[in-house]
Amino acid sequence: MATPNSQQKLVILAVGAILVLFAGMQFVKTIPPGHVGVATLFGSVQQQGYPQGLHFPVNPLYRWTTFDAREKTHLETANVPTQDQLQTRLQVSVQFRIDGSMAADILENTGDPATAVRVHLIPKLRSLLREQGKSVKRAEDFFTETTQAVLQTALTAGLQEYLAPKGIIVSAVLIRDITLPPFIVAAIEQKKEREQAVEREKAELERVRTELQQEVARAQAGRAAAEEEAVRIRTLADATAYEIIQINNAVASNPAYIQLQSLEALKAISKDPASKIYFLDGSSPAPLPLMHLGDLLK
Repeated sequence: MATPNSQQKLVILAVGAILVLFAGMQFVKTIPPGHVGVATLFGSVQQQGYPQGLHFPVNPLYRWTTFDAREKTHLETANVPTQDQLQTRLQVSVQFRIDGSMAADILENTGDPATAVRVHLIPKLRSLLREQGKSVKRAEDFFTETTQAVLQTALTAGLQEYLAPKGIIVSAVLIRDITLPPFIVAAIEQKKEREQAVEREKAELERVRTELQQEVARAQAGRAAAEEEAVRIRTLADATAYEIIQINNAVASNPAYIQLQSLEALKAISKDPASKIYFLDGSSPAPLPLMHLGDLLK
């Protein structure tokens, strides 16, 4: 069983361990991932920066300012004048990060990262936007691919050159939105409507032209068919007339031709069981029906 003296010793040891641990923690500093720590001692900025991770030993009297050195985006909206004296509303995004190696200089000369962005990045960006807008002739030119590419390149280069010495690294400037003056928007919409109306009229004219071409093609096909039919009928008529002429010539040159045809007709009639043949005058040299027709032509 523990005595009161031993219990007091245990309590004293525990309290001492806690005090030692607490005192030891004052010599340890942990910087979060993606951050840089800057220490100050009695208002004096220590030029040595502390990157992410555990640092030991450090002066327990340091006061710490932590800079977030990860990539960030700043959105800016500004009215940009053009050469036609119109104001176009542009929204751009700037991708940037704090240069960790210059965190101590930023803290000493400007302040924390938010102050550096407010003091250096935003005013310079607005100035560059106005300056670049003066090179654009018309407000609607902001919608052209060439103008946007030139504007983004100029903004990126201008910000990089100005902000790099101040500890801000700019990676890109992107145009997010373009808002033209209302009357220009209305004029563009009216122009689009007129263009669409013209396109509809062109489509209707093309449809009518196609239908007319189809009608002409059908008419030409019908005329060609009628001409072919007329040729066929004329050919048949010529053949029939030729046949009649040949028959007439045959009959005129040989009266027996009709009697021969009559005999062929009688042969065909005789094949029908229901047919009856009536003989004419038996004393006639041609007692059969139709056989006397040739005599009439002699």
